[in-house]
Amino acid sequence: MVRRFLFASVALAPVVILVHYTLHPAETLDFVLAAAALIPLAWLIGEATEHAAEHTGPGIGGFLNATFGNAPELIIALFAVHAMEFEVVRGSLTGSVVGNLLLVLGFSLLFGGRGEIDRQSSFLALALVAATALILLIPAIPSWSGDPERDSLVNLSIPVSVVLLVAYVILTWFSLRRHAALHIASDGEIKGWSLRLALLVLALATVVTALVAEILVASIDKFAADSGLSEFFLAAVVIAIVGNAAEHGGAVVVAARGKIKLAAEIALASSAQVAVFLIPAVALLALLIEPLALSLRKVEIGALAVSVVITAALLADGRSSRLKGAILIAVYLGVAIAFYSAGERPHG
Repeated sequence: MVRRFLFASVALAPVVILVHYTLHPAETLDFVLAAAALIPLAWLIGEATEHAAEHTGPGIGGFLNATFGNAPELIIALFAVHAMEFEVVRGSLTGSVVGNLLLVLGFSLLFGGRGEIDRQSSFLALALVAATALILLIPAIPSWSGDPERDSLVNLSIPVSVVLLVAYVILTWFSLRRHAALHIASDGEIKGWSLRLALLVLALATVVTALVAEILVASIDKFAADSGLSEFFLAAVVIAIVGNAAEHGGAVVVAARGKIKLAAEIALASSAQVAVFLIPAVALLALLIEPLALSLRKVEIGALAVSVVITAALLADGRSSRLKGAILIAVYLGVAIAFYSAGERPHG
């Protein structure tokens, strides 16, 4: 039922593009429609990637899942870089890490109830997120005074990004292979697509996502002004959830079927991939568009730290429960309130 609804919802994307270029609606409406259209697109990219991975070896399958599974977030981030909306870029990436760690995992545990999780794999993912938060302090701390976009911070961000990507390649190859297998296992009852069909759908969905993401980013200023919400909050909470909702909603479905270990693996591995792969990848690709400094705010570093510490404490015994899920969701709501209270970043 949910799958049919998502398939049908994909039709919203071309409608949004057509409405934008022919009727020129208010930018606030543009933002709402684009955000809604991105949810089924993100799911479709994840779906096509998983079907493509069925036809490849586990290594290539892992690469496909890691790369294209994060395609919506990557595309939104690069359009925001082009628009020089740097707070939106950083906020959406940080929000994605925290959202996977607290919201997706929280709902997975809430719907899954009691069960066992893989402590070794879970703590590897948490260690990667923690290490990312620590190394991001290098460009972040100097940005807490002065211009957060200055060239010296961009220069600091480049070696930081390279180190994170090298760590990603060296330390997570096993997790990537496993993550690909888990994604495929979660949709095992679906008839597989041919490799050609999967790649065609993946290519088309990525192009359409780019067009919708451009509309979303172009309208965020006006939507922020009309709604009274900061661009940072919209990026860290709304856009981050939109980019992840459908793709990782599967983790919650899997958990509800009793496969809690699998669901936790998806949520934690996704969080680690955004932290150690997507953040540095965006920073390095941004050099081709507009240089981006990884100058995270105190509230972003704090959110990452709190997320890792609380998740690690709850998962330390290798067991899941509905109460732990509820606690993670409550912590996410607290983080969201902190993002709301932080408002726009003061410059200078």
